[in-house]
Amino acid sequence: MNFEKLYQQNPDFPNRYISPEKLFSYLQTNLSNYIQEIGTSYLGKPVYQLTIGNGDIQVIAWSQMHGNESNATHAMLDLLNTLHKAPDVKDKLFSKITLDFIFMLNPDGSERWTRLNASDIDLNRDFHNEASKEIKLLKEAVKKKKYNYALNLHEQRTIFTTDGIHPATLSFLAPSENEERTITENRKKCMAVIASVYTKLKELIPNQIGRYSDEFYPASTGDNFIKAGMPTILFEGGHFIDDYTRAETRKYYTIALYYALKAMTELNSETEGWEAYLEIPENKETHYDIIYRNVKLNTDHECILDIAVQYRELKEEGREEISFIPFVMEVGDVKQRKGWKEIDCTGKRFICSTKYPKLDAEVNFIIED
Repeated sequence: MNFEKLYQQNPDFPNRYISPEKLFSYLQTNLSNYIQEIGTSYLGKPVYQLTIGNGDIQVIAWSQMHGNESNATHAMLDLLNTLHKAPDVKDKLFSKITLDFIFMLNPDGSERWTRLNASDIDLNRDFHNEASKEIKLLKEAVKKKKYNYALNLHEQRTIFTTDGIHPATLSFLAPSENEERTITENRKKCMAVIASVYTKLKELIPNQIGRYSDEFYPASTGDNFIKAGMPTILFEGGHFIDDYTRAETRKYYTIALYYALKAMTELNSETEGWEAYLEIPENKETHYDIIYRNVKLNTDHECILDIAVQYRELKEEGREEISFIPFVMEVGDVKQRKGWKEIDCTGKRFICSTKYPKLDAEVNFIIED
């Protein structure tokens, strides 16, 4: 069965930005029999958990721990929409698993489109301190059952590739349990699931699936959950060429989510095939969004250099979609990096109010023929 042919985007959420209020209304209107409020955020917004399925394999997943990472929320909405129109596939999957999915763990950050929560805490580094309300909600939810698997769902920046050429559209990780990065049985359980997903997805998006760094982070959620005995798989949605609103990434994220759940039903905590995980190329940090090559500055002496630019994603008042604002990240010799878009400025004019582009500032120049 080719899930890509079944895939249908949820039409109620066409934008990359998801308003928390719109999500809450949708869940209450369409999925009221499946959801429960498990608590509230720092600013008092509800956090909902959806429970679906009646199988013995227990799975927990959560989206938007970082507010500016909406792909996993989209993926779950798209998965439910797709399965609604393929009831046989839905029934087969959810007869074997029970999925608890926490939507938008960080609704305050999601509303403002920021990584942090409303009290400026990174939930993914707050496992031990528990300074945030939201991480407590997640840990309390995990304690209620003995879960066979967990899915820690995130997104990554456009800077990553699999090989210096192709974007890391999806990356996966079986997190380390210690600084030595020992391959334990729990890690093998995660690796087996990821290997199964990789086998399916590499045919659909060849050379665009990466392996996230398995450096051990003592304060991070996934590392601590797996260290405590719960197999935890990290998803990272990344760049797809000419797709900054991540519609294509969203599609393949959904497909990967389905195949991960399906693999869990087939493996049932076994580790068969885990070795194929090691075939997945590790992410490389190789790209900027734009590089202007051979820019001749308006200086008294001849000065020709490169200018590297990266978009910053901002939620602007009154707009329903994210704005992409170009910022200068590097000026000089940028030959060690590539740009998803490269502009050769040889023979062109650099027009700017200042002689030099200012680092970490919004682009204030134009290039004219």
